Parts: sequence; structure tokens; C-alpha cells
Amino acid sequence: MTAGEPVATVTATLARALEPQVKRGPGERRTEASTNVTVVIPAYNEERGVAEVVRHVGEVLAAAGIAHEILVVDDGSQDGTAAAARTTTAHVIQHGANRGYGAALKTGIRAARHPMICITDADSTYPSEQLPRLIAEAADADMVVGARTSGAVHIPLLRKPAKWFLNTLANYLTDTRIPDLNSGLRVMRRAMVLEYVDILPDRFSFTTTITLAGLCDGYRLKFIPVEYRRRVGKSKIKPVEALNFLILILRTMTYFRPLRILLPVAFGLFLIGATKFVIDWFYSRLSGTSVLFLLASLNTVFFGVLADMLCFVRRHRTAPPQ
Repeated sequence: MTAGEPVATVTATLARALEPQVKRGPGERRTEASTNVTVVIPAYNEERGVAEVVRHVGEVLAAAGIAHEILVVDDGSQDGTAAAARTTTAHVIQHGANRGYGAALKTGIRAARHPMICITDADSTYPSEQLPRLIAEAADADMVVGARTSGAVHIPLLRKPAKWFLNTLANYLTDTRIPDLNSGLRVMRRAMVLEYVDILPDRFSFTTTITLAGLCDGYRLKFIPVEYRRRVGKSKIKPVEALNFLILILRTMTYFRPLRILLPVAFGLFLIGATKFVIDWFYSRLSGTSVLFLLASLNTVFFGVLADMLCFVRRHRTAPPQ
């Protein structure tokens, strides 16, 4: 199904979302689908684009027959973002100070009236006309991500190397090919987000964390190709965010899949210790350094197994009865 298909076709597909969905199996959750959606739009100094985005989102959803509310969370803007948003039908929530992209999303999700959440940005980079398609796909998924892999995708050149490295690392740690780790256009179930709200960061790594968490805990994620356009206004992401994303990925995966990180560390320590032992043996001057590395390797394995057992217990304790 493409964005160019008749509205009636999209609306018919949306009917599937009215059927209750049940997830079964270890660590899985019971979820229900709904075509009533809350659109959360975080905005910080976006007076030039926020009103147009709200109007476009409202027109697209109304044309598809989707009952909705639109929440704009003004994250302590210093311009007329809130005033511009109030010229539309959106409900505006204001932070007294800038708290971060993730904090704005959490405020909107907590205030949402509907069980299905759509998020998009206020800078016109994401194609709002794809929202009905993403909502339809959510009939049998817990999260649908608009992956920036189709057609015209404008990603600044300086971000591409860091983005490639972070995606490669995330793919290894989750054992999944992730087309787009941190897209800001997605549809997700409110109950799923609230389950992780305590570990979701307040900055730009919110979307990265919820993607990793969902994949690790067995939620059903879909990635739908969308375009990504040039933004209206100036980007808020700074180069230092790449380092924050790296730390975030490592921390999140230590929380969900510690062995994926600790086993390679243990192997590296073992390799150093074994190499040092062979060299010392060859020169007939054994030292405690090789033994220290070998013991560190063994301790790392034990620690990793213990951490993995704790993760297993957490997943099963938080899962409601099937």
C-alpha cells in the first residue's frame, strides 16, 4: 500500500486495527489496537513550521477517517512556538524551561487520551501523509517506525559516519537489522512506552532507547520506508550527541542483553592473558600479569551470566498473566 492509494483503501485497511491483538509467548505482552490516536509533536523554537505541520497532520488524519487529538509540547521555546501552535486545533502543553526532546515526548504521552500514539517533528522533515499507512500497519504490531530509507532522504553529510557506526553496533547488540534506529516518525502503543518510561532519556536518544528496548523484549516492530526532507529552521542536534548515542546504546544493551557486551570483553581479556602467558613461558619468566588477565576474563564471564539471569527475571516479572 502506498501513500497515493485512495483514502477509502487506507480506511478499509485501518478496520483491522479495531480487532484486539494478543501477544503470546515468554516475555510478550497483551496489547489492543485502536484507530483512535494521539499525535504528539515536540517543539523547541519551531514557530516557523509548527502550525503548518499541525494543520497537515490534522487534514491527513481527517481525510482517512481517523479519530485523533494533536498535542504540541512546547519545550521551553524562546520564540513564538506556543502562540503559533495555538492558532491551530492542537492542544498546547508548555514546559517552563527546555527539558529535552525525550522529556517533551514523555509529557505528551502521559497526557494522551488514546492508547495509540503517533509522534512526528515540528520541522516538516517527516511526511505526515504517511501516518494513515503507519497506523494501518500497527494493527498487528506494537510499534511502526517510519524508516528514512525511501526516495529523497536528506541526512547531513557530517552525521552519516556516526549514524552508520551506531546502527552497526545496534544491529550487533540486538541481533537484528535495524533500518532506522532513531526515526522521529513512528506509531506505538502507549502502554508499551509507559512500561519503559523510567529508563527513557530526556534528550534525543529517546527514540533509540525505545527501539532497542522493544526489540530486546520481543515486541513486534515494523519498519516502513519513508522520505526524509530538509527541515524548516535550524537543527537542534549537536555533534556531541553522537557520543551520547554511543553511551546510550551500550548502557541500554547492558540493561537488556549484557552478554552481548561482556562476552567479547571477556574474550579480549582472555586473549591478552593467554598471549602474555605464552610469551612468558617462551622466555622462562612467568609473571602474575597473565594470571591477572585470565582471572579478569573469568570474572567478566561470571558477572555477565549473573546479569543475564537478572534480565531474564525482570522480563518475566514485568510480563502480565497471559
